[in-house]
Amino acid sequence: MESKTINASQLEGMVLKTNLKQEVYRKTINSFALLKEVLKEIADDYVVQLKGKVDENVLPSFQEKGLFEAEFKIGGDILIFSMHSNVFVFNREHPIWKLDYIKNNPNNSYCGVFNIYNFLADSFKYSRYEDLGYLIARIFVNCENHFFVEGKRQSSELVKDFGSDELTKENLKEIIETAIQYAIDFDLLVPPYDQVKIATVEQMHTEISHSRVQTGKRLGFKFNSDDV
Repeated sequence: MESKTINASQLEGMVLKTNLKQEVYRKTINSFALLKEVLKEIADDYVVQLKGKVDENVLPSFQEKGLFEAEFKIGGDILIFSMHSNVFVFNREHPIWKLDYIKNNPNNSYCGVFNIYNFLADSFKYSRYEDLGYLIARIFVNCENHFFVEGKRQSSELVKDFGSDELTKENLKEIIETAIQYAIDFDLLVPPYDQVKIATVEQMHTEISHSRVQTGKRLGFKFNSDDV
């Protein structure tokens, strides 16, 4: 079989794309480090404001879980902030492709992403590994440190400002506090009766021992964009 050689143009294209993705990754790593700084500042600030007014067990806390993950706990909720190690581009139906910023330079569409998940604190405390968490926001950042955010109560208008908005501490604080407020307001619903009317002996044993019946804030209900 005749082997195909890569011509100079193809090789240059490969090098340029590789360099672009590396630059996006570096910006994403730096932005995630900044996000962790903001999380710690928010936790410290909340503790100062709430100490003596609420039970010590529900005071906010921040914990760095490594290069790609951080945890913010407040009351009965945990927010997990997770950075994906890969770089992404959007499908052709995404509104990002309507922006002149992307039309003029499609390379600006390559983004790193941070996901924000909401879990129950008890899910981790009692090792309930089948409990559900919910993606409540995700932040996209590109090689120019421009960003937009998708998620619960996050402004959908930020997509149109992708070409001008840079990811600063102030922007991160607003995004994080919106996510925290949503998590606090996002109450735990009683699951439908038919879903929990039958239990195994093992489930009952573990429930009595560790409260391990599968739990999630919307278990058995649809988690829609208009959920409060």
